[in-house]
Amino acid sequence: MCSYSTHVYTKQSMFNTPRLKKELNQLLNKPSVGIKVNVKEGSSSVLEAELHGPKDTPYEIGIFKLQMELPHKYPFEPPRVTFVTPIYHPNIDSSGRICLDVLKMPPTGAWKPLITLEGVLVAICNLMSCPNPNDPLVPDIAKEFKNDKETFESKAKHLTKIHATKLSVNSV
Repeated sequence: MCSYSTHVYTKQSMFNTPRLKKELNQLLNKPSVGIKVNVKEGSSSVLEAELHGPKDTPYEIGIFKLQMELPHKYPFEPPRVTFVTPIYHPNIDSSGRICLDVLKMPPTGAWKPLITLEGVLVAICNLMSCPNPNDPLVPDIAKEFKNDKETFESKAKHLTKIHATKLSVNSV
């Protein structure tokens, strides 16, 4: 089962480093398709993101809000990313925590300082497209994904329609 670690975050401004200025410029002005990012108002280390549900998935009609908290040691530590919008997924729990190797430090995770914030968001989109039921954060949903994919997809589509459609989402 996936374990989840927490990081300590400080109020010191993170957006003044050359790397983050470059990453933010890319994310704000030329983001990947289906990704939108803004700096959280009044924050010095938090970004708000929107991900469009990947095509050919139960999430494709949805727009999902996420929050990215940058640790003081970024990029030497991964950002803490959580879903604000509820999602039915074996690797994302009801608190919005995400079980994804690039969000965890080695030796249990695969975070590397070369990974960008955009790379993290793309990895999350890929996880939405291809859940990993062998390393779940929600074992019951993983079991359903493995044993009754039709029911899983029906529930995921239904909850996406309720929580993540344009009628239920305010823009970032």
